[in-house]
Amino acid sequence: MIELEMSADDVAVTRLARSPLWEVVGSLRVLKEPRSHPDHAWWVSHTVPRLRAADLDLGLLSDLVPVPGRVLPAFLAPPPAVTGPDIGMELAGLAAMDPERIRDGVDMLPGEPTHRLKALRDDPARVLPDLVDAVRRYWDVALAPHWPRIRTVCDADVTYRARRLAEGGAVRLFAGLSDKVSWNDGRLTIRSTFRRRIALEGRGLLLVPSVFVGDGVFSVVNRPWQPTVRYPARGLGLLWSTAPPPVVPAALAEVIGRSRAAILAALVHPRSTGDLALQCDLSNGAVSQHLGLLHAAGLVSRHRDGRFVLYTRTDAAEALLAAA
Repeated sequence: MIELEMSADDVAVTRLARSPLWEVVGSLRVLKEPRSHPDHAWWVSHTVPRLRAADLDLGLLSDLVPVPGRVLPAFLAPPPAVTGPDIGMELAGLAAMDPERIRDGVDMLPGEPTHRLKALRDDPARVLPDLVDAVRRYWDVALAPHWPRIRTVCDADVTYRARRLAEGGAVRLFAGLSDKVSWNDGRLTIRSTFRRRIALEGRGLLLVPSVFVGDGVFSVVNRPWQPTVRYPARGLGLLWSTAPPPVVPAALAEVIGRSRAAILAALVHPRSTGDLALQCDLSNGAVSQHLGLLHAAGLVSRHRDGRFVLYTRTDAAEALLAAA
């Protein structure tokens, strides 16, 4: 058991965040043990051929994420400093990692280190840039195409947990986090093979929802990191499901065209061009053209989140759909 003793001050500075870099680590565990993660079968089947075609050198990155087992080096995906970092921000943090943190992380891994791990431990300054580049290339192939929907699930969980904290304090926040996590009498208990009792001493707790964490939780408790608990995000069962085609109001389709009406109907939540193309059975180019016209007409708004542009319906579009 890991027991985290939390004072009122710790609860007061407890926060939530998502972490693209952690999803890199978690997704590698899924790829190395796909039978243990049947919920991600669709993603695995689409990602493995893409990785083979890209012919990436993931040797060192794979060595740092051993399976089975739940020991991972904290430096590889340190707790995020802000609520919604993008992958570039987190990779910059990894690139600037203190060499001693890297050595500590390598030394905590079980078993005899591979030659690649020894090289990283002996000369972090020389090897770390190659590791950062491998993570970036892996991200581009395996996760970037799916990041909008992964981010949506994680952000929805952050919003849900924040609301529960506002409604009922720590009791509501931690309830239902995971069947391996419980809260009682100022103490957060994590069911684990490790046995530790730690007083947070005003550092607070960071909660990170994850789609690739599996059925358990991963914790970071050693200094200098903020104590962190990574847990399964809500809504994983629908993560890789193909959404049904949107219900298109016939009258609206007659006025603005069926494709543009379908796009508006599909924007129940913020979506990227790629997501809309899949749901509406249109090409990316066609969706981009329609979105441009809808934006010019004041029916959709857009904002950038990292490398992606997300579209949402405006109040005018909501009124148009309601009237139709």
